[in-house]
Amino acid sequence: MAAVEEPTPRAGRREWMALAVLSLPTMLLMLDINVLMLALPQLSEDLGASSTQQLWITDIYGFAIAGFLVTMGTLGDRIGRRRLLLGGAAVFAAVSAVAAFSDSAAMLVVSRAVLGVAGATVMPSTLALISNMFTDPKERGTAIAVWASAMMAGVALGPAVGGLVLAAFWWGSVFLIAVPVMLLVVVTGPVLLTESRDPDAGRLDLLSAVLSLATVLPVIYGLKELARNGWEPLAVGAVVLGTVFGVVFVLRQRRLADPMLDLGLFANRTLRAGLTVSLVNAVIMGGTGLMVALYLQTVAGHSPLAAGLWLLIPACALVVGVLLSNLLAQRMPPSRVLLGGLLIAAVGQLLITQVEGDDTALLITATTLIYFGASPVGPITTGAILGAAPAEKAGAASSLSSTGGEFGVALGIAGLGSLSTAVYSARVDVPAGSAAGEADAARESITGALHTAGQLGPDSAGALLESARAAFTTGVQSVAAVCAVFSVALAVLIGTRLRDISAMDHGPGEEQVESDVQPAS
Repeated sequence: MAAVEEPTPRAGRREWMALAVLSLPTMLLMLDINVLMLALPQLSEDLGASSTQQLWITDIYGFAIAGFLVTMGTLGDRIGRRRLLLGGAAVFAAVSAVAAFSDSAAMLVVSRAVLGVAGATVMPSTLALISNMFTDPKERGTAIAVWASAMMAGVALGPAVGGLVLAAFWWGSVFLIAVPVMLLVVVTGPVLLTESRDPDAGRLDLLSAVLSLATVLPVIYGLKELARNGWEPLAVGAVVLGTVFGVVFVLRQRRLADPMLDLGLFANRTLRAGLTVSLVNAVIMGGTGLMVALYLQTVAGHSPLAAGLWLLIPACALVVGVLLSNLLAQRMPPSRVLLGGLLIAAVGQLLITQVEGDDTALLITATTLIYFGASPVGPITTGAILGAAPAEKAGAASSLSSTGGEFGVALGIAGLGSLSTAVYSARVDVPAGSAAGEADAARESITGALHTAGQLGPDSAGALLESARAAFTTGVQSVAAVCAVFSVALAVLIGTRLRDISAMDHGPGEEQVESDVQPAS
């Protein structure tokens, strides 16, 4: 007689309250990436930050998060995800207060670096805890959709929140936003969150952790520098160096009895499919986000705050799309939801190829379609990745998902940003008689052209601005055309090869190993 399967336990009030608590720091971490966009001029003046220090103030936070994600995700599997989360949240709150009252640029750079390390403990821990708390496939899908909505909202709200806060307070106030949020996690976490870990995990291999950092940090740095300065030897060398360390990291994991990153996870087709789709979509979104934000300010002529407020429209569409896609994925094959969404995003990209001048309405409409169309990718691929991994490897799987997204965004900004720059440089016409340095700056970027125009006479300045805006528009249109091709290609891949991708359950024929779940203390 066949055994009767016991029903999957349903989540209660405690689990849903815990989800709300976990979503807040997730939103905050993403918000902190962009919240300094508008505060940078003011804090640079107050702290006397050089141009190099300004770059490190803005970039070091993202570098540290990306570099430590894999290490912290694996560490959570070993020492307990709740313990790691609470420790990281406490450090984040304390260092946010220090950053707010920094009295030098160097102090702020160090504070931002520590915030990135603390942030890397939070993101994989929140996702791994959600995976363990919500065992019912439909409830897990809903929980991941809420988590993904919080993450995307944080990305989109950064500039707008920064602008609103700075309108009333000094630049340090943007850091103080984190203090009450993280303290809420520290106070409620021991009551609401259930501890989980991998009972069979060995000791963390420190050399593997160092190799992980040596892989991720140079590659992310190199990609950002390629986007900023083009194909310079230092940037290319950083990417190559990181790749070499990555090969060494993989070889070491193959030899270790208890690897920091279990490469066997990649044997699962569903997990590989989820990572691939997530990575390529992050490339598209990274490039698109950069181009649209620059276009709104340099061609359409909006202030940074106005541009951020305009971008709230597609941000809202993204959040709605995430929640809607979860409902649809429970009623039809998730691959269809992904395919349909990517085709909608492709239509939005094609609309951007028709944007010219200060047509903000068309640009925002197109961007809204892109964000809405791409919205299913986050919850569906994240659910697929977590569902395909054993429960005791939830931290490692979560960190893989997050790291793939970081790499994708950096690659999109670097690769598609470089494409736009190449098109711009080939088409911009700098008036004769411009000084050599000013002419070079105008040819390098539209921001350089705007600065150079201020040094020229009215006629020459007008001609340069018209040419620069037309050239930049062509570059944006070229990026949009490439992104449309990527979106369609990804849709074709899903429709032909990944039709059995599962958003909420485990890979076919595989069993999930139960984690060592302990009651909250």
